[in-house]
Amino acid sequence: MKIFFSLFVLLAVVLAVYPFLDESENTRTVTGLPWQIELLPDGSTQVFGLSIGKSRLSDALAVLGNDMELAIIAAADESGNLEMYYGHYKAGLLSGKLVLQTSASAGNIKRWRDNAVKSEYMATGLAKKYMLADADRAEILNETITSLTFIPSVNLDEDIVIARFGEPAQRIQGEGVSHFLYPQKGLHIALHENSKEVLQYVLPKDFQQLAQPLQ
Repeated sequence: MKIFFSLFVLLAVVLAVYPFLDESENTRTVTGLPWQIELLPDGSTQVFGLSIGKSRLSDALAVLGNDMELAIIAAADESGNLEMYYGHYKAGLLSGKLVLQTSASAGNIKRWRDNAVKSEYMATGLAKKYMLADADRAEILNETITSLTFIPSVNLDEDIVIARFGEPAQRIQGEGVSHFLYPQKGLHIALHENSKEVLQYVLPKDFQQLAQPLQ
């Protein structure tokens, strides 16, 4: 019975990380996977079928579909940030949450917040989510995507990260979190001991601004 239970646990672990470890031909032909980062000639990157710094939120709708939330997320002392949120992103067997951020101007953010149809506190209670008016939708969808955040459903570890993304240019160990930095890819991976992993993508030229608070 103990042997059977141990094998069952091992099988469960393998199945949990299977989307990250599988090397079959079918997996390799799937697009939109988080490690499929294409470096473009102009210095930008393409990931999840979107070109950071070039694609607009309207392009995300065409690539990722309409099953999303469009809102401004703001703490009490902040004007907020415009985000497009996909709670059920999926590529092949891999799933997770995908957030698209923009660098919309402070003036536009304020105007869209003032026009919001409703607002509600986030689960943490530290920030508010403003649901945006349909009248502003066309203008909002014209905003350019400047960063992406992916939170995979499966738990990652160091071996999986190295196998899929390669050796990082730098590692930073924090309290309860390990940071893997890939400046040439514009990628920061945070492996948390007690919470979900987070993958952040920016333009390589903007990576230092992302990594500076970690130093």
